[in-house]
Amino acid sequence: MTDWEARGTRVAAGDGEAFVLDTDPGGATGDRAGRPPLLVLHGFPSSSFDFRHVLPELGADRRVVLPDYLGFGLSTKPDRRYGIRTYADEVEAVVVAVGLAGATVDLLTHDLGDSVGGELLARSLDGSLGFEVGRRVITNGSIYMDLVQLSVGQQFLLALPDERADFGGADGFGNGLGGTFSPEHPASPEELEAQWLLASRDGGHTLLPRTIRYIEDRRVEEHRYTGAIERHPSPLAIVWGEVDPIAVHPMALRLAERVPAAPLTTLDGVGHYPMVEDPARFAAAVLAGLEP
Repeated sequence: MTDWEARGTRVAAGDGEAFVLDTDPGGATGDRAGRPPLLVLHGFPSSSFDFRHVLPELGADRRVVLPDYLGFGLSTKPDRRYGIRTYADEVEAVVVAVGLAGATVDLLTHDLGDSVGGELLARSLDGSLGFEVGRRVITNGSIYMDLVQLSVGQQFLLALPDERADFGGADGFGNGLGGTFSPEHPASPEELEAQWLLASRDGGHTLLPRTIRYIEDRRVEEHRYTGAIERHPSPLAIVWGEVDPIAVHPMALRLAERVPAAPLTTLDGVGHYPMVEDPARFAAAVLAGLEP
């Protein structure tokens, strides 16, 4: 985790600073080796650190930019209302800060990142996005709320007031996160410890009742986020862990049905965190999905 932090920097974003790991800082804004930069958007309650095992493959011949939203990971964690639109604002600020404004950028999104990506795609459709979207890969996120199976922990957080709360600890956090991994690929103690250290940094764990409010946003504006995922003209590929207990596999099947041109790669025996559980298969599927 220390090495990951040392590779990144922080840039101004909204009312704080977003951590961003850029594999080619100061690099060209256009294609590298004929491939647009890849913008990677992480999920809840984790951070860009999730993608550390697959970054060498993803970045072998392209620039990769991985931000943490405010309230997550190594970014600052202001005490205020969080939501999908504010996360998207922060991503746009990161894109500007790393010199990619107006450039064509591919997207890889996971979990909460699928919804943030959906808001960016909605802005693209209405002509207000500050960059162009090339190809995109979506993975394991609750894009259809009628199918989502919220965990006990998520339901508990959503039942709390939208305010800071000092509760729980590493064990409860680890049990909740570990429960989203598959039995075939359980989370290691080292993984859960690293995830806790990132989530709890600067008291971030006390903001979980605030950062989870994106689920409320999804319920209100699913037509906007998921609608944009379905309608955006950029090529889409779907990569999904088959035994995800929350963003269940029928979501991937429904998306594939609604976007018939989108290939679906199902990772059998894999749960909610395919980039951690089976990095080799996940990276291969993502790279295939990004090919013209």
